[in-house]
Amino acid sequence: MVRIADVPLHNSISTEALYDPNSDGFLVTNSVVSNELYHSKDSFSCRATRQGNLSDYFYSNDGLNFHFGIILFDAVLVILMTRIIAFLLRPCKQPKVVSEVIGGIILGPSVLSIDKKFNGAFFSENVKYIIGNIGTMGFMYFLFIIGVKMDLSVIKFSRRKHKMITLAGVIIPVVTGTIVGNIIRPSMDKELSKPSSIGRVVLAMAVTGYAVIYPILQELNLLSSEIGQMALAIAIITDGIAIILLIISGALKQTDVGVDAALWYMISVIAFMVFSVITLQQAMIWILGKNPEGKLIDQVYVVLILLGALVMSFLSDMLGLGIVTGCMLTGLVIPDGPPLGSSIVARSETFIMNFFMPFSYVYIGMSVDLFAMTSVSWSGLAPLFTLAMSGMVFKLLATLVTSLLVKIPFRDALTLTLILNLRGQQEFMLIMHWKEKSVIEIPSFTMLVLLVTAVTAIFTPLIRFLYDPTRPYIVNTRRTIQNTPPHEELKVVACVHNRDSVATLINLFEFSCPYRRNLSVYALCLTELNGRAAPLLIDHEKQNMTFNYPGYDSTYNALKIYMETKRDVMEIHSFTAVVPKQTMYQDICKLAMIKEADLVILPFHMEWRDSVRMTELHHQRRTPSVLSNVLDHAPCSVGILVHKVHLVGPLFDHSSNSSPRHVLVLFLGGADAREALFYADRILMNPNVFLTVIRFLSHHHHREYEQEKKLDDGVIISFRERNGRNKRVVCREVVMKNGEETLATIQAFGNDVHFDLWILGRQKGINPVLLEGLSSDWCEHLELGVIGDYISSMDFDGTTSILVVQQQTLRG
Repeated sequence: MVRIADVPLHNSISTEALYDPNSDGFLVTNSVVSNELYHSKDSFSCRATRQGNLSDYFYSNDGLNFHFGIILFDAVLVILMTRIIAFLLRPCKQPKVVSEVIGGIILGPSVLSIDKKFNGAFFSENVKYIIGNIGTMGFMYFLFIIGVKMDLSVIKFSRRKHKMITLAGVIIPVVTGTIVGNIIRPSMDKELSKPSSIGRVVLAMAVTGYAVIYPILQELNLLSSEIGQMALAIAIITDGIAIILLIISGALKQTDVGVDAALWYMISVIAFMVFSVITLQQAMIWILGKNPEGKLIDQVYVVLILLGALVMSFLSDMLGLGIVTGCMLTGLVIPDGPPLGSSIVARSETFIMNFFMPFSYVYIGMSVDLFAMTSVSWSGLAPLFTLAMSGMVFKLLATLVTSLLVKIPFRDALTLTLILNLRGQQEFMLIMHWKEKSVIEIPSFTMLVLLVTAVTAIFTPLIRFLYDPTRPYIVNTRRTIQNTPPHEELKVVACVHNRDSVATLINLFEFSCPYRRNLSVYALCLTELNGRAAPLLIDHEKQNMTFNYPGYDSTYNALKIYMETKRDVMEIHSFTAVVPKQTMYQDICKLAMIKEADLVILPFHMEWRDSVRMTELHHQRRTPSVLSNVLDHAPCSVGILVHKVHLVGPLFDHSSNSSPRHVLVLFLGGADAREALFYADRILMNPNVFLTVIRFLSHHHHREYEQEKKLDDGVIISFRERNGRNKRVVCREVVMKNGEETLATIQAFGNDVHFDLWILGRQKGINPVLLEGLSSDWCEHLELGVIGDYISSMDFDGTTSILVVQQQTLRG
């Protein structure tokens, strides 16, 4: 310990102090303070400062004695700790917000920082100050990104039941919570017993934050589900009510000064919001005018917008609306989706969510002190706990009862109730604000953080358990090609996601298109959600909407032109789904369910590169995950269409309509093979189609499934009877001993005759002898089945189209 005598710490202070190198500051032993400073409200803290010269690293034995070194180390520690906890809690199905808050608590005084050496070395007061400011900026930009993604038009299209659930979920807990607060008011401390403090707590528990439930719904893959979209719509309306109540609350607080102050507060806030919205909208219009059509926004404009969010936060805080309000308002004014919203999200979201936000959670965790909470008697915490719990419980009951009254099934109503009562970032910001304003102390702060974290940690797994987003697609009726009589209309959902997929589907429809109208196509244009939060499913016959997504116009226009040329023989309806890739299958299944489709056709594009080898298109690397989900959950049969060449010619070559088309069916047995044969039978309605059916049988009927064999025989016999005199049909049978012979036979057919289209079943019911020795482990694309994967691979000669069919799988 070193004595420092008469150190001039301030021009008004003369002091004698002891510096302890193991502590975070000075121990003041004797001081003389001027009369002027003594009567001021300022407080002074004397502490050691670390050196900051980078060159000192090369002369010191301990790099952690320097400002820059400790900040770098803490940044790594913060991010690693939150990621490690998130990884460890993944089996528990916990959302990211819970994992990262727990990581922050572990670094705080409740666990690691309880050790004074650890706390002094890594989280001194100076470091905590820096972490706190970075964390605050993290919360600000988090709300900014949420505001950019938010689609306020949802309010205009919200249903009556959404508004009823919103009003009940806000008004009832506010009223009942206020009553409970006034009943227990005598037991509260002086600051909490103020009407404004009671109102803050009650309102926080009654409001459902869009910024809270959107990230969790995204993690649960429920954004495209009916319950998820309903919850987002209710949350947007709730946030609007919360902003109004926030302004009213601020005005009431100003009445402590005087009525004039409250009036000027209202005028200034309204003027600020109106001026900000008009100014920001004009700025966005100017930026969009400067940007070339179809291109991302230039980086300089993104930086200016991010700086503008900071300016708006400063102004909103100056007016008493809070720092985060300005950021949120800026984000809301920015048009969601491309080009502006998607550019901002693409260039800033990763850094904000993965660098800034961990600091935000550590900022919370640094103030959570379990030992301080347990050292306080329960009587000191009970009033606040009762007030908070009453708000949560009454919101739960109000939301659940109202949901049941508007005819939502109980299981869905309970799921919606749990979603609307999730807690997270928004509550953490409010609780931290209360602590800084001395509304609550550290023990109460700790209790509320633990309560909020526990609620979300319990509710999220319950939501996973209660709600299966694929449950609406479970049907008990057969929706297959086999069960659709030939004279009846076949309903097909055809998915497209770029111009090439349109060309591939057109190629298939040219085979299938008869001269009489018995095909109804629901063309679904799939676009990945980017720069907005709410997914969209648009019926272009009812809604006239335009999009700026790259490649969308050319895809939709190509589809529209083909629709106009085929209206006489084919009924085509166009839809667009703007959804995340993880939930894209839900919209496909939803449309198939609504339209009672018999078949869903999904494109699986491949192309030749460098004229040597075939690789999957770069922008479609994740398509198989969509395919596998549709195969697992579709309410009807599914066809995967592979085209092995990139179509570079015109989309519509009408001169080839009358040319012969050769189709080959590989019938390996089973339900999928039967479905493939029934589709081929429909293609025969086209007089230009020549069909060859090859039935594969095992040697001496070894290991054949008796039931499947009977069904296969019946279908083949019926097919031959219908087409016995049709010279365009050839049926053959081949006997195989193992999978190697099967592949050799298929290759031989491919070499002998050029077929324009190959049709085969995926895998269900195939005799294992026909695949003996062919392991699925070497399959590159399991969605196509073993044989389908081989035919579509570079090992198979020929350039052709392949349709792999899976018959509907009844679930439930």
